[in-house]
Amino acid sequence: MLSRAFAVASSVSFAALLSAGQSIALELPLPPEGEDVVGQIQVVKAKYEDTFAALGETHDLGYLELIAANPGVDPWLPGEGTDIILPTRYILPPGPREGVVINLAEYRLYYYPEGKDVVHTFPLGIGREGWGSPVGNTRISAMTSNPAWYPPQSIRDEHAADGDPLPKVVPPGPDNPLGPYKLSLALPGYLIHGSNKKFGIGMRVSHGCFRMLNHNVLKLAGLVKVGTSVRIIDEPYKFGVSQGKVYLEAHAPLQDEEQKMTLMDKHAVVINTLLKRDEPAGSLQLDWEMVREIIAGEDGLPIQIAEQGQALVIHEEPVF
Repeated sequence: MLSRAFAVASSVSFAALLSAGQSIALELPLPPEGEDVVGQIQVVKAKYEDTFAALGETHDLGYLELIAANPGVDPWLPGEGTDIILPTRYILPPGPREGVVINLAEYRLYYYPEGKDVVHTFPLGIGREGWGSPVGNTRISAMTSNPAWYPPQSIRDEHAADGDPLPKVVPPGPDNPLGPYKLSLALPGYLIHGSNKKFGIGMRVSHGCFRMLNHNVLKLAGLVKVGTSVRIIDEPYKFGVSQGKVYLEAHAPLQDEEQKMTLMDKHAVVINTLLKRDEPAGSLQLDWEMVREIIAGEDGLPIQIAEQGQALVIHEEPVF
Protein backbone atom coordinates (compact mmCIF):
# COMPACT_ATOMS: atom_id res chain seq x y z
CA MET A 1 0.00 0.00 0.00
CA LEU A 2 1.37 3.42 -0.92
CA SER A 3 2.52 5.69 1.89
CA ARG A 4 1.31 9.24 2.35
CA ALA A 5 4.87 10.54 1.79
CA PHE A 6 5.03 8.75 -1.56
CA ALA A 7 1.59 10.10 -2.49
CA VAL A 8 2.72 13.65 -1.71
CA ALA A 9 5.92 13.23 -3.71
CA SER A 10 3.96 11.82 -6.64
CA SER A 11 1.70 14.88 -6.75
CA VAL A 12 4.54 17.40 -6.93
CA SER A 13 5.36 18.75 -10.36
CA PHE A 14 9.15 18.54 -10.36
CA ALA A 15 9.17 20.54 -13.55
CA ALA A 16 7.84 23.31 -11.32
CA LEU A 17 10.90 23.53 -9.07
CA LEU A 18 11.28 27.25 -8.47
CA SER A 19 13.66 29.75 -6.99
CA ALA A 20 12.34 31.08 -3.70
CA GLY A 21 11.79 34.55 -5.09
CA GLN A 22 9.27 33.58 -7.78
CA SER A 23 5.63 34.39 -7.04
CA ILE A 24 2.66 32.04 -7.33
CA ALA A 25 -0.43 33.15 -9.23
CA LEU A 26 -3.48 33.79 -7.05
CA GLU A 27 -5.91 33.12 -9.88
CA LEU A 28 -6.57 29.48 -10.69
CA PRO A 29 -8.81 28.02 -13.41
CA LEU A 30 -11.87 26.20 -12.11
CA PRO A 31 -11.93 22.45 -12.80
CA PRO A 32 -14.56 20.82 -15.03
CA GLU A 33 -18.05 20.35 -13.58
CA GLY A 34 -18.07 17.56 -11.01
CA GLU A 35 -14.43 18.08 -10.05
CA ASP A 36 -13.03 19.97 -7.07
CA VAL A 37 -9.23 20.16 -7.17
CA VAL A 38 -7.30 23.23 -8.34
CA GLY A 39 -3.65 24.24 -8.45
CA GLN A 40 -0.49 22.21 -8.14
CA ILE A 41 1.82 21.42 -5.23
CA GLN A 42 5.15 23.07 -5.93
CA VAL A 43 8.61 23.21 -4.42
CA VAL A 44 11.13 26.00 -3.88
CA LYS A 45 14.73 25.82 -2.80
CA ALA A 46 15.25 28.07 0.20
CA LYS A 47 17.88 30.79 0.25
CA TYR A 48 20.01 31.37 3.32
CA GLU A 49 18.00 34.38 4.46
CA ASP A 50 14.56 32.81 3.93
CA THR A 51 12.00 32.27 6.69
CA PHE A 52 8.51 30.81 6.42
CA ALA A 53 7.04 34.24 7.16
CA ALA A 54 8.94 35.74 4.21
CA LEU A 55 8.15 32.80 1.92
CA GLY A 56 4.49 33.08 2.86
CA GLU A 57 4.41 36.75 1.88
CA THR A 58 6.13 36.02 -1.44
CA HIS A 59 3.94 33.07 -2.36
CA ASP A 60 0.64 34.13 -0.75
CA LEU A 61 0.66 31.35 1.81
CA GLY A 62 -0.02 31.33 5.53
CA TYR A 63 2.59 30.59 8.18
CA LEU A 64 0.90 27.53 9.68
CA GLU A 65 0.11 25.95 6.31
CA LEU A 66 3.80 26.13 5.41
CA ILE A 67 4.73 24.52 8.73
CA ALA A 68 2.13 21.77 8.22
CA ALA A 69 3.36 20.99 4.70
CA ASN A 70 7.02 20.92 5.78
CA PRO A 71 7.31 18.93 9.02
CA GLY A 72 10.77 18.93 10.51
CA VAL A 73 11.95 22.07 8.69
CA ASP A 74 12.98 25.03 10.87
CA PRO A 75 10.54 27.84 9.94
CA TRP A 76 13.02 30.54 10.98
CA LEU A 77 16.10 29.08 9.31
CA PRO A 78 15.16 26.45 6.71
CA GLY A 79 18.71 26.43 5.40
CA GLU A 80 20.30 27.22 2.06
CA GLY A 81 19.08 24.80 -0.63
CA THR A 82 16.39 23.12 1.50
CA ASP A 83 13.39 21.98 -0.54
CA ILE A 84 10.25 23.73 0.72
CA ILE A 85 6.86 22.34 -0.28
CA LEU A 86 4.40 25.06 -1.28
CA PRO A 87 0.88 23.75 -0.54
CA THR A 88 -0.63 25.44 -3.60
CA ARG A 89 -3.03 22.66 -4.53
CA TYR A 90 -6.48 22.92 -3.00
CA ILE A 91 -9.74 21.05 -2.78
CA LEU A 92 -12.37 23.73 -3.22
CA PRO A 93 -14.58 24.26 -0.16
CA PRO A 94 -17.93 22.44 -0.13
CA GLY A 95 -21.03 24.39 -1.11
CA PRO A 96 -21.85 26.94 -3.80
CA ARG A 97 -18.96 28.40 -5.77
CA GLU A 98 -20.04 31.99 -5.60
CA GLY A 99 -18.89 35.16 -3.91
CA VAL A 100 -16.39 34.95 -1.05
CA VAL A 101 -15.97 31.68 0.87
CA ILE A 102 -13.80 31.62 3.99
CA ASN A 103 -12.75 28.29 5.50
CA LEU A 104 -11.55 28.97 9.03
CA ALA A 105 -9.86 25.60 9.45
CA GLU A 106 -7.49 26.25 6.57
CA TYR A 107 -7.00 29.98 7.24
CA ARG A 108 -7.94 30.70 3.64
CA LEU A 109 -10.34 32.79 1.57
CA TYR A 110 -11.69 31.85 -1.86
CA TYR A 111 -13.38 34.27 -4.25
CA TYR A 112 -15.40 33.19 -7.29
CA PRO A 113 -15.92 36.11 -9.69
CA GLU A 114 -19.34 36.01 -11.30
CA GLY A 115 -19.31 34.80 -14.91
CA LYS A 116 -15.67 33.68 -14.87
CA ASP A 117 -14.29 30.15 -14.64
CA VAL A 118 -11.57 31.05 -12.14
CA VAL A 119 -11.09 31.19 -8.40
CA HIS A 120 -8.86 33.56 -6.43
CA THR A 121 -7.47 32.34 -3.12
CA PHE A 122 -5.66 34.16 -0.30
CA PRO A 123 -4.31 33.25 3.17
CA LEU A 124 -5.96 34.76 6.25
CA GLY A 125 -5.28 35.48 9.88
CA ILE A 126 -8.38 34.60 11.94
CA GLY A 127 -9.70 35.04 15.48
CA ARG A 128 -7.56 33.68 18.27
CA GLU A 129 -8.74 31.58 21.20
CA GLY A 130 -11.34 33.51 23.13
CA TRP A 131 -12.01 35.79 20.16
CA GLY A 132 -13.15 33.23 17.59
CA SER A 133 -14.20 34.26 14.09
CA PRO A 134 -17.88 33.61 13.31
CA VAL A 135 -19.41 30.94 11.07
CA GLY A 136 -22.38 31.84 8.87
CA ASN A 137 -23.61 33.68 5.80
CA THR A 138 -23.19 37.42 5.38
CA ARG A 139 -22.15 39.97 2.75
CA ILE A 140 -19.77 42.85 2.21
CA SER A 141 -21.59 45.92 3.52
CA ALA A 142 -18.96 48.63 2.94
CA MET A 143 -15.51 49.12 1.41
CA THR A 144 -13.07 51.69 2.77
CA SER A 145 -9.64 52.72 1.49
CA ASN A 146 -7.03 53.88 4.03
CA PRO A 147 -9.38 53.39 7.00
CA ALA A 148 -9.01 54.85 10.44
CA TRP A 149 -9.33 52.37 13.32
CA TYR A 150 -11.72 52.95 16.19
CA PRO A 151 -10.76 50.28 18.74
CA PRO A 152 -13.79 48.78 20.52
CA GLN A 153 -13.87 49.31 24.26
CA SER A 154 -13.21 45.60 24.88
CA ILE A 155 -9.94 45.79 22.94
CA ARG A 156 -8.97 49.06 24.61
CA ASP A 157 -9.58 47.45 28.01
CA GLU A 158 -7.43 44.45 27.05
CA HIS A 159 -4.55 46.66 25.90
CA ALA A 160 -4.83 48.86 28.99
CA ALA A 161 -4.59 45.79 31.22
CA ASP A 162 -1.37 44.84 29.40
CA GLY A 163 0.09 48.32 29.93
CA ASP A 164 -0.35 49.26 26.28
CA PRO A 165 -3.21 51.82 26.21
CA LEU A 166 -4.81 52.58 22.85
CA PRO A 167 -6.19 55.90 21.65
CA LYS A 168 -9.86 56.19 20.73
CA VAL A 169 -8.89 56.46 17.08
CA VAL A 170 -5.80 55.38 15.11
CA PRO A 171 -5.49 57.38 11.87
CA PRO A 172 -4.53 55.85 8.52
CA GLY A 173 -0.85 55.13 8.14
CA PRO A 174 1.87 52.61 8.98
CA ASP A 175 0.71 52.25 12.61
CA ASN A 176 -2.86 51.40 11.67
CA PRO A 177 -3.60 47.67 12.20
CA LEU A 178 -6.26 47.71 9.46
CA GLY A 179 -3.68 48.30 6.75
CA PRO A 180 -4.56 50.03 3.47
CA TYR A 181 -8.11 48.69 3.07
CA LYS A 182 -11.04 47.28 5.00
CA LEU A 183 -14.10 45.38 3.82
CA SER A 184 -16.88 45.63 6.40
CA LEU A 185 -19.18 42.65 6.80
CA ALA A 186 -22.89 42.77 7.58
CA LEU A 187 -22.00 40.90 10.78
CA PRO A 188 -21.56 43.84 13.17
CA GLY A 189 -17.97 44.32 14.29
CA TYR A 190 -16.33 42.00 11.76
CA LEU A 191 -14.01 43.05 8.93
CA ILE A 192 -11.74 41.70 6.24
CA HIS A 193 -8.71 44.01 6.29
CA GLY A 194 -5.00 44.45 5.73
CA SER A 195 -2.44 44.66 8.53
CA ASN A 196 0.53 46.67 9.69
CA LYS A 197 2.19 43.39 10.74
CA LYS A 198 3.51 40.89 8.19
CA PHE A 199 3.61 38.08 10.75
CA GLY A 200 0.32 36.46 11.71
CA ILE A 201 -1.22 35.76 8.31
CA GLY A 202 -2.35 32.15 8.37
CA MET A 203 -2.59 32.05 12.16
CA ARG A 204 -5.10 32.58 14.98
CA VAL A 205 -4.08 36.11 15.93
CA SER A 206 -6.99 38.54 15.59
CA HIS A 207 -9.95 39.60 17.71
CA GLY A 208 -12.26 37.80 15.28
CA CYS A 209 -11.65 39.79 12.10
CA PHE A 210 -9.92 38.43 9.00
CA ARG A 211 -6.40 39.75 8.33
CA MET A 212 -4.82 39.67 4.89
CA LEU A 213 -1.46 40.57 3.44
CA ASN A 214 -1.73 44.17 2.25
CA HIS A 215 -1.16 43.36 -1.41
CA ASN A 216 -3.81 40.63 -1.13
CA VAL A 217 -6.48 42.85 0.44
CA LEU A 218 -5.89 45.46 -2.27
CA LYS A 219 -6.25 42.76 -4.91
CA LEU A 220 -9.47 41.46 -3.33
CA ALA A 221 -10.86 44.99 -3.02
CA GLY A 222 -10.41 45.41 -6.76
CA LEU A 223 -12.42 42.25 -7.44
CA VAL A 224 -15.43 42.42 -5.11
CA LYS A 225 -18.15 45.02 -4.52
CA VAL A 226 -20.59 46.01 -1.82
CA GLY A 227 -23.22 43.30 -1.61
CA THR A 228 -20.88 40.41 -2.52
CA SER A 229 -21.92 37.33 -0.56
CA VAL A 230 -19.58 35.98 2.13
CA ARG A 231 -19.96 32.42 3.42
CA ILE A 232 -17.83 31.50 6.45
CA ILE A 233 -17.37 27.80 7.20
CA ASP A 234 -15.16 25.66 9.44
CA GLU A 235 -14.28 22.50 7.51
CA PRO A 236 -10.98 20.86 8.51
CA TYR A 237 -11.61 17.87 6.21
CA LYS A 238 -12.40 18.39 2.54
CA PHE A 239 -13.11 15.68 -0.03
CA GLY A 240 -12.73 16.32 -3.73
CA VAL A 241 -12.66 14.60 -7.11
CA SER A 242 -10.18 15.05 -9.93
CA GLN A 243 -10.00 12.87 -13.05
CA GLY A 244 -11.93 10.03 -11.44
CA LYS A 245 -9.82 9.99 -8.28
CA VAL A 246 -11.06 10.99 -4.83
CA TYR A 247 -8.88 13.13 -2.58
CA LEU A 248 -8.88 14.03 1.10
CA GLU A 249 -7.32 17.23 2.45
CA ALA A 250 -6.89 17.42 6.24
CA HIS A 251 -6.19 20.47 8.38
CA ALA A 252 -5.77 20.63 12.13
CA PRO A 253 -9.24 21.34 13.59
CA LEU A 254 -9.57 24.63 15.44
CA GLN A 255 -9.63 23.63 19.09
CA ASP A 256 -9.44 25.48 22.36
CA GLU A 257 -7.38 23.93 25.12
CA GLU A 258 -10.39 22.29 26.76
CA GLN A 259 -11.70 20.85 23.49
CA LYS A 260 -8.87 18.61 22.30
CA MET A 261 -10.04 15.94 19.85
CA THR A 262 -8.76 12.38 19.87
CA LEU A 263 -7.83 10.55 16.67
CA MET A 264 -11.09 8.61 17.03
CA ASP A 265 -13.00 11.92 17.22
CA LYS A 266 -11.28 13.11 14.06
CA HIS A 267 -11.99 9.83 12.29
CA ALA A 268 -15.69 10.19 13.13
CA VAL A 269 -15.73 13.73 11.72
CA VAL A 270 -14.11 12.50 8.49
CA ILE A 271 -16.71 9.73 8.10
CA ASN A 272 -19.57 12.15 8.74
CA THR A 273 -18.10 14.61 6.24
CA LEU A 274 -17.84 11.86 3.63
CA LEU A 275 -21.42 10.75 4.22
CA LYS A 276 -22.65 14.29 3.44
CA ARG A 277 -21.29 13.97 -0.09
CA ASP A 278 -23.56 12.84 -2.92
CA GLU A 279 -21.27 10.38 -4.69
CA PRO A 280 -22.30 9.05 -8.09
CA ALA A 281 -23.02 5.30 -8.17
CA GLY A 282 -23.13 5.50 -4.43
CA SER A 283 -19.89 4.74 -3.03
CA LEU A 284 -16.14 4.49 -2.61
CA GLN A 285 -13.63 1.86 -1.66
CA LEU A 286 -11.42 3.92 0.58
CA ASP A 287 -7.74 3.35 1.26
CA TRP A 288 -8.23 3.40 5.03
CA GLU A 289 -4.52 3.22 5.81
CA MET A 290 -4.01 6.35 3.72
CA VAL A 291 -6.99 8.05 5.39
CA ARG A 292 -5.43 7.34 8.78
CA GLU A 293 -2.08 8.78 7.71
CA ILE A 294 -3.70 11.89 6.25
CA ILE A 295 -5.72 12.58 9.39
CA ALA A 296 -2.65 12.06 11.59
CA GLY A 297 -0.48 14.23 9.34
CA GLU A 298 -2.88 17.19 8.96
CA ASP A 299 -0.58 18.68 6.33
CA GLY A 300 -3.28 20.41 4.23
CA LEU A 301 -2.26 18.61 1.02
CA PRO A 302 -4.89 16.84 -1.14
CA ILE A 303 -4.00 13.13 -1.18
CA GLN A 304 -5.73 10.38 -3.18
CA ILE A 305 -7.78 7.96 -1.08
CA ALA A 306 -10.01 6.20 -3.64
CA GLU A 307 -11.21 6.00 -7.20
CA GLN A 308 -14.78 6.61 -8.25
CA GLY A 309 -17.04 3.72 -9.26
CA GLN A 310 -15.79 1.29 -6.61
CA ALA A 311 -18.07 -0.17 -3.95
CA LEU A 312 -17.87 1.21 -0.43
CA VAL A 313 -15.91 -0.95 1.98
CA ILE A 314 -16.39 -0.23 5.69
CA HIS A 315 -13.72 -1.52 8.05
CA GLU A 316 -15.09 -3.79 10.74
CA GLU A 317 -12.00 -3.16 12.82
CA PRO A 318 -11.13 0.36 13.99
CA VAL A 319 -8.50 2.07 11.86
CA PHE A 320 -7.12 3.95 14.88
